[in-house]
Amino acid sequence: MPKPMLRAFQSNKRFVFLKADGFTLVEMLVVMAILSILAAVTVPYAEMTVKRGKELDLHRDLREIRIAIDRFHSDWQNGVISKISNSASEDGYPKNLNVLVNGVVQTGARNVKQKYLRHIPENPFGDVEKSLEDQWGVRSYADEPDATEWGGQDVWDVYCPGDEKAIDGTFYHDW
Repeated sequence: MPKPMLRAFQSNKRFVFLKADGFTLVEMLVVMAILSILAAVTVPYAEMTVKRGKELDLHRDLREIRIAIDRFHSDWQNGVISKISNSASEDGYPKNLNVLVNGVVQTGARNVKQKYLRHIPENPFGDVEKSLEDQWGVRSYADEPDATEWGGQDVWDVYCPGDEKAIDGTFYHDW
């Protein structure tokens, strides 16, 4: 952009200077500095908002799966699910997460299938290339409470695998 030119002309024996319209380089630099400061503040805030949303999704999904596991176990204890069902372990927990989605035939005169989940939720921090069931870490009733390897007998609990930290400093696998 060419530098603005000042023109002078004489009007009633006084010189009047007219300036061409436009922004100076200093004004442009000040605007750029202000915009870069705003961007530096906004980008981390946006990233934190996305992470907080994923954490809320993780809490909701863990709760949904755990409630389904507890309902399955309660139905097994109350005799709604047969004690010799192929879908339940000896301790009354589902053998895998797909059992909660596929359902179990209830005991009784009617041949009704009870389903506990519509689908296995996607782990917001999981590997998207894995199947939905493999995105979650599972523990069986016989495993230690903090075990990271599944014993394979049944699904007693689920957790988010990995060593990522949450906003509050805790690890997702401890939730």
